[in-house]
Amino acid sequence: MTKLLYQGHASYRITTNEGKIIYIDPYMGSHYDKEADLVLVTHQHYDHNAINKMPHKDSTIVFQNMDAIKEGTYVNTNIYGVDINPVPAYNKNHKINECVGYILNIDGIRLYFAGDTSKTEEMHNIKDIDYAFLPCDGIFNMDASEASLCANIINAKHSVPMHTYPDHLFSEEIAKKFNGINKLVIRPNEEIDL
Repeated sequence: MTKLLYQGHASYRITTNEGKIIYIDPYMGSHYDKEADLVLVTHQHYDHNAINKMPHKDSTIVFQNMDAIKEGTYVNTNIYGVDINPVPAYNKNHKINECVGYILNIDGIRLYFAGDTSKTEEMHNIKDIDYAFLPCDGIFNMDASEASLCANIINAKHSVPMHTYPDHLFSEEIAKKFNGINKLVIRPNEEIDL
């Protein structure tokens, strides 16, 4: 069973059916004890790119925003059986050529990690998502109301609020304001079966 652990802020750890360990935007929380097979980074702000927070293997692959965009083109790839499709992420605080979101296909499950972004036109093209993880802080990203609108556009089976308050694991108050379709609240240190 594929598992997803929310570490807090925008940080997640996924364990695949084959036991591969994937960290996404490592920074906050705990549970960095397992050796990484793959580390994904949406952009280079300090609260997303603590790539040495967890132990690495000789075979660990770190795939960051600068790998995801080459000469203005988004680079789709497959690493350890995980389809990785970078997509645009941007707002007044995050430049489109320096930030990405990721659509991942893991064990037949499609996950969208929006990264740091506000509503984008490209979200209208994101389809067939099982879990969409959307920032809601309203300071560096869209607020919970705009994130709810994005959730309704994407229409994922599960819409998950994240990045709810800068430099904090999680804000219950902001999560309550998020009312996107098929809302699913995952709290820090909570692990779910995907």
